[in-house]
Amino acid sequence: MNKINDIIKNSILVKEELLNNLQKIDIIQSAANRVVQSLKNGGRIYFCGNGGSAADAQHLAAELSGRFYTDRPALAAEALHANTSYLTAVGNDYGYDHVYSRIIEGVANINDILIGLSTSGNSKNIIKAFQSARAKNIPTIGLTGKKGGLMREISDFWIPVDSDDTPRIQESHILVGHIICQLVEEQYFNQ
Repeated sequence: MNKINDIIKNSILVKEELLNNLQKIDIIQSAANRVVQSLKNGGRIYFCGNGGSAADAQHLAAELSGRFYTDRPALAAEALHANTSYLTAVGNDYGYDHVYSRIIEGVANINDILIGLSTSGNSKNIIKAFQSARAKNIPTIGLTGKKGGLMREISDFWIPVDSDDTPRIQESHILVGHIICQLVEEQYFNQ
């Protein structure tokens, strides 16, 4: 029972740091504003991650392309790993480090946004995707753990979670993602 209590307390502490960090709250608001601007300009929101972060990326893309709180038109959002034929072909032919950068090179446009989730901030395929986005002047939003890894320097909007514990980071990534989805839905549809 003490172990369970400790896990819950640690999760709460990570979220309390986020709650009390005005700089991070401002970055989350700015990122949401930029997503709204992108969508209003006909852009698409692309998400990427690996493992549990891929699942979170797909979850958040579905919140925008499906619905979040209200029945409303779909928003243009997708998780880049959802096309398994593409993923396995590029992984096989070019290496897994290139699975996200090649699709950004091929389909992303200047009004789009790339959101990457990586607990370490050092996922090579996400870093390469962010570099490809930067080369095309596409803004990036990086959700990472405390240190941020290499994504810290190459994210236009860097949102670190104050933890080195993967499950606690991922729990907070979903929280931050849900906040962005709610703000985007409310602002885009003037609710």
